[in-house]
Amino acid sequence: MITTNYRVTGMTCGHCESSIREEVHAVHGVETVDASASAGTLTVTSTVELDQAEVIAAVREAGYTAEPQPADSRAE
Repeated sequence: MITTNYRVTGMTCGHCESSIREEVHAVHGVETVDASASAGTLTVTSTVELDQAEVIAAVREAGYTAEPQPADSRAE
């Protein structure tokens, strides 16, 4: 399982979290999505290497901006 963390700006409430989760979950290969408005974070897990540009574009489609955080974690 591959986990990638993102910093998201503009996310302020549960509706924001829900919109981002829906858009990012539609990206091919995404298994789980956890968005936290209070922390301003997005955690995406997948079984394949994701194109981070696709994840960022999905967040943008929901109306927010995201940038990957340097510490990716991988566990098998």
